[in-house]
Amino acid sequence: MTSSELWTRATADRYDAEETEMSSAAVIGPTLDFLAELAGDGRALEFAIGTGRVGVPLRERGVPVVGIELSEHMTAVLRRKVDESTLPVAIGDMATTVVPGEFTLVYLVYNTITNLLTQDEQVECFRNAARHLEPGGRFVIELGVPPLRFLPPGQVAVPFDVSEQHLGFDTFDLVEQILVSHHFTRDGDDGRYRRSNSRHRYAWPAELDLMARIAGLELERRVADWDGAPFTQDSAKHISVWRKPT
Repeated sequence: MTSSELWTRATADRYDAEETEMSSAAVIGPTLDFLAELAGDGRALEFAIGTGRVGVPLRERGVPVVGIELSEHMTAVLRRKVDESTLPVAIGDMATTVVPGEFTLVYLVYNTITNLLTQDEQVECFRNAARHLEPGGRFVIELGVPPLRFLPPGQVAVPFDVSEQHLGFDTFDLVEQILVSHHFTRDGDDGRYRRSNSRHRYAWPAELDLMARIAGLELERRVADWDGAPFTQDSAKHISVWRKPT
């Protein structure tokens, strides 16, 4: 097992309810369009498939999907939506777990590569993607750009959500490239908040391009969102596509 923190049963059971915006038609529609076009007539492999937020509807679009997931609890939630024969999932980490066959598309969405807490493990994730791709296949990552421009000297925290139901902020270790995402979530009407946090290793687009080169992949394109908006210096995230040479 890699350094990824393991999702618990309680977290897995809450996940879909807490990510309704990310499952909305406005978000998931362009995501599926983008991935389905790249998959073409081939198969897709999702690293860290979780509860199937993307993998299940992509399978419903007719793309054969296989998943790799570290948390058995997240997979159990996915199994309430689709059976093993329809969408197989291997329990294991995305840096080393190997599933049979080749794929036209391997993808990793919603900042999940940052769950790997060392650079070496992130490099191995790229190598694992390349290992599964057929010649000409693509590896896709969705990842936020580290918001370090918001850090004035001496500050180590950046808020990313302040609402009635949720307070969220990230704290940064600039030496180790580690951020801790802190969440205070209101569960009921009594005013109490549930606290949780998770660790992540952030990485810059150029660093990912070097990881891809180490794995034998070439950058094909980089856009700012699933709709294909241009990636600029002001973009908060990127969708990057690397191609395995033929």
